[in-house]
Amino acid sequence: MNMNKKQSWNIITLFLLMIFGLTAASLLKPDTDFSENENRSLASRPEFSFSTLFSGKYTADYETYLTDQFVFRDQWIGLKTRAERTALRQEVNDVYFGEDGYLIEKHSGSFQTDRAETNVSYLSAFFQQIDDIYGSDHVTAMVVPNALDVLRDKLPAFASPVREVAYLQKIRNALPEGVWFDAGEVLRRHSQEEIYYRTDHHWKTMGAFYVFQEWGRKMGLEGLQPENYQVTQVTDSFRGTIASKVGIPVKEDTIEKYELKEPVRYLLTYNQSDDIRSTVYQENALNTKDQYAYFYGGNYGLIEAVTEANTGRRLLVIKDSYAHCFVPFTYTSFDEVDMLDLRYFNQSLSQYMEEGNYTDVLFLYNASGFAEDASLAKLLT
Repeated sequence: MNMNKKQSWNIITLFLLMIFGLTAASLLKPDTDFSENENRSLASRPEFSFSTLFSGKYTADYETYLTDQFVFRDQWIGLKTRAERTALRQEVNDVYFGEDGYLIEKHSGSFQTDRAETNVSYLSAFFQQIDDIYGSDHVTAMVVPNALDVLRDKLPAFASPVREVAYLQKIRNALPEGVWFDAGEVLRRHSQEEIYYRTDHHWKTMGAFYVFQEWGRKMGLEGLQPENYQVTQVTDSFRGTIASKVGIPVKEDTIEKYELKEPVRYLLTYNQSDDIRSTVYQENALNTKDQYAYFYGGNYGLIEAVTEANTGRRLLVIKDSYAHCFVPFTYTSFDEVDMLDLRYFNQSLSQYMEEGNYTDVLFLYNASGFAEDASLAKLLT
């Protein structure tokens, strides 16, 4: 009996040493600013104040900080996922394990926050302003549903996209008549095809093309048929941000590019600098963890494209990264296509738009990205 007690105390002591040791190691190690595996910024240590302490914000932020900065974080994520999958769980770390190898983000908490509500009001006010300037035939709000909404047949039986669906309807109802484009209606017609990545939160180029076809017809564009394009697979080893959230080996994705058989030449200027490129496609990105950066090289505040389309039309795209495989399709129809990311753009938007002399404006975001974006107040600057 004494031996059993001694063994029990040894196990308890070892467990406590491991817990406190790992916590101490996490606090002592230098903070990591960016997770290449998850392709996102990690939480930094929050500043203490009595107001944030009493409101609960400090403790919540500190918990997030400890979670993000925990030593051996990636390994612990994988270990936790394996344990929960062994227990036959179909949801791990806010990710559903769907049919056909799809990892589908749950987006819990994205659509019912104060920020999500405020962002609807920002977008509504912005479109009320520009609808009077450009006319509803030349402005489009396109908030693309996530895989949670469109790939419903692949979700576990208990999963529901109802909050995202209701949120998209709320955005639509807040906008002037005629400016909303229902990308979800188009995508659901093709839900049995590979229109979203299995391991990443983005749509695939195929999904973007289907939506571009329908949007282009609405905008009076030409040359929208699939036979006009050469489709090339550029990689079969893409593991996106959702795969990083579960931390275990999964089936890898392919990335495709669509190129016109009779292309229109263009030049891209990055951030109004001397960084000028002649192609959207950045081959070196395929050798990195973030292979989706194959499109444009990643996120920039401003990428201005001058084309040889010779149509007399100029398009401004206010976007998140869902636009990156969509916007190249527009180069045949507009003499200039400027792609602006509010997260990294710090000029006055209204002044920039006035100087740009645009004929058309497209707002293109994904649903959860729109709900969570902290920069949309810039729409009204």
